[in-house]
Amino acid sequence: MNTHSFPPAPRSTANPAPPRPANSLRRTTSIDVSWPEGTDQPRLFIGRVRDYRTGSPGQPGTEIGHAELRAVLEDDKTIRSISATPEPARLQEIVGHRAGGHLRMFVRDIMPELVAQAVPLYLVLDDLSGSALVSNISWSMWDPTLMLDRRANMSDQEFEEMMSGRANVCWGLAEGNSGLTFRRDVSEVAAADAGELRNAADPLGWHEFAENDGPGFRRARRIDVWRDPSSGLLTIDSAFQDSAKKRDGGRTAIHEYLLRVTADPDTLEVLSLEPDARILPFPECPGAIHNTQRLVGSSLGDIRDEVLRQLRGPEGCTHLNDAMRALADVPVLAASLPR
Repeated sequence: MNTHSFPPAPRSTANPAPPRPANSLRRTTSIDVSWPEGTDQPRLFIGRVRDYRTGSPGQPGTEIGHAELRAVLEDDKTIRSISATPEPARLQEIVGHRAGGHLRMFVRDIMPELVAQAVPLYLVLDDLSGSALVSNISWSMWDPTLMLDRRANMSDQEFEEMMSGRANVCWGLAEGNSGLTFRRDVSEVAAADAGELRNAADPLGWHEFAENDGPGFRRARRIDVWRDPSSGLLTIDSAFQDSAKKRDGGRTAIHEYLLRVTADPDTLEVLSLEPDARILPFPECPGAIHNTQRLVGSSLGDIRDEVLRQLRGPEGCTHLNDAMRALADVPVLAASLPR
């Protein structure tokens, strides 16, 4: 595929988060990944979730739910240990499993109540798989020479074999796309400033993040839900970002999407869905947005399954899919809106 036929990959963050809307419910989640014992040692994952209800903009609201997760994963993504507050009764059964699609299905099988009730902890449990897959890129952002040295020491055959395993994983890595065929300098991906999630005008808009020394990765989500006072429609403003620390300070964003959604408050039918690609690695990536319109007319309660059914592999973007799947929690969040 000729990459010159595409505009450059988007590289503009939407951060900071907007101030909390009036009469809204905001769910924020984060997973921070670090290597406290060194690069060749297991990764530490600290996940946090908070549900925060706001009446008047700019005023303190009420925390109505929270959770924290701590997990240690081996380099092959096997879960060595895990704990949570509050901790579901069967959480320890996932120790020994590898983070990936299988883990997501296993969690849903053994703890279906977390999904049905949109328990805050579920979203960070679900995000373990995506965070485990992407977080190793943090070392390249911390020290760009690591990726360059790795590529320099690979033969053309080794490089092609590595990339062939990624073919058709998603829209951006469809066969023939630049992400599979071009030996990229990591500095091209590292050109996007992640900005600051927290808005200085609304310091209560986010929970506290887990901090660490050395390289680190963060997956952060924000979901705002409210009823539009003029139309009465359920309105959702959502943000999704993967980022990594830089040695000289600040953060580099790897993936970032915004989502704006309206839904019928009674039937929960999705009436409109508008993704906005803010930061993505390859110029072809934003093309995945077009297929998201297949979900218009779906029920919010079913959208997690609909995303997996309709937007698998090169039909969708892995990270955009993750952002949309989380909309399945909205019906429970909407039930807690201020009245």
